[in-house]
Amino acid sequence: MQIARNRLEELERYLSTPQRIVILSHTNPDGDALGSSLAWAEILEKRGHKVTCILPNKYPYYLDFMPGCESVVIYKSDNKGRASEAVKSASLIFCLDFHTMSRLDGLSDLIDENQQTKRILIDHHLDPSEDFDLMLSYPQASSTCYLVALIIEQLYGVENISSSMAENIFVGMMTDTGNFAFSSVTPDVFRMVSILAATGISIPDIHNNVYNSFTEGRARLFGYVINRKMKIFHNGSVAHMSLTADELRRFWFQQGDSEGFVNYPLTIKKMKLSAMFTEHTDFIRVSLRSRADIDVNIFAQRYFNGGGHKNAAGGKSFMTMEETLKHFEKSIKEYAAEGRL
Repeated sequence: MQIARNRLEELERYLSTPQRIVILSHTNPDGDALGSSLAWAEILEKRGHKVTCILPNKYPYYLDFMPGCESVVIYKSDNKGRASEAVKSASLIFCLDFHTMSRLDGLSDLIDENQQTKRILIDHHLDPSEDFDLMLSYPQASSTCYLVALIIEQLYGVENISSSMAENIFVGMMTDTGNFAFSSVTPDVFRMVSILAATGISIPDIHNNVYNSFTEGRARLFGYVINRKMKIFHNGSVAHMSLTADELRRFWFQQGDSEGFVNYPLTIKKMKLSAMFTEHTDFIRVSLRSRADIDVNIFAQRYFNGGGHKNAAGGKSFMTMEETLKHFEKSIKEYAAEGRL
């Protein structure tokens, strides 16, 4: 895969002199959000730029091993005002792994106060908004980390990918492709993995840190949600699960504990679509996954004011949990009636 030459040239012009740069990624950051931010920050710092990574809220605890994560500013707990100071002094803002500013939640207000700052998008989600001065938007890419690796390769050469960059990039590529099992995986993805591996990273250690470092509470929560909260309907082809705030507290929930739960119903043979509903203070987070040609991006846009990818999307509900589940089941009937399921 090649990044468009004219876009790379424009990016080079933005970076031709030392800049004060802010890198942003989305609320509830995952491995791809954190990994792409850290890797891009490192290469920019090596090129003489001053860089601050800002996330709206904390990334999952099992990503604490990622090189450089201790330098990330968490806006939700930023009592020293470092985020505001960095944004106000920035000459460039990079937006990684999200396609619309609403994915920043409260942090978007801070960005809106600095409209004069140039904004550059590096992302792989569908239908980006037009709020960016330069868009490196490639929905066919398997992850934003893969895009960052390609940009580094095509601008500076793979010899400039350090082992710490490689580790962060690999985390995002691995997690956003379901361990390299999704349809977005191409031969070039594996070519890039070989480049990353050549830097000396330990792939078994990375896998173990991401997938085998959960808490006891997370294990018990998973058992509970599968046994007690999974409902299968529509002739066994659709499932939904839900967790209220009280249930999350009962199992000592930490950010990231429910990550991956939505994928599990798709291990059932006839399953086509799976949904997970998680209650937060002001809304219910909606996560959607599907198989083959079932488009949950369209479903999320239509019924939950969200979006994402064809087989992985999300949104929000501002109804009660009971109302949300009823709305979901009714929406499934409508979607199926159109021949989309």
